[in-house]
Amino acid sequence: MANDVTTITRPTGKLAYASTKSARLVPGRRSFFEYRDLGVTDATGGKMRAQVTVAKTGMTEPTGWHYHVCDPQFVYVLKGFVDLEFEEGQTLHCTPGDSVFIPGGLKHNEIRTSDDLEILEISLPAELGTVPCEPPAGG
Repeated sequence: MANDVTTITRPTGKLAYASTKSARLVPGRRSFFEYRDLGVTDATGGKMRAQVTVAKTGMTEPTGWHYHVCDPQFVYVLKGFVDLEFEEGQTLHCTPGDSVFIPGGLKHNEIRTSDDLEILEISLPAELGTVPCEPPAGG
């Protein structure tokens, strides 16, 4: 008779819950956005970040070419729009329901947003460095 053994792995993080009332505003990369922390950074010990980014006003000029020091960044548009361009030549107009997976180190530029932009941003790890860079050749 075979010996059946069930192994239960203990979760490595903590449960995190955030509501629109409880999610706290945190400092972020852009002065024209507000950032609502969803508690994932603390729950994962810094392995992952999840936040809702809300435009205070639409962008008045592009952010400039940059890349992020992270593994990936994932963006999901909840409301409004954001226009992005990437070093490989793509320009994307992202509207509600659209998502973008941006590998760490991929050069990009945020061109414009609507005044009512809301996006869910996730990055691994939580610490997301932003490095300004020159536009790609031909860009």
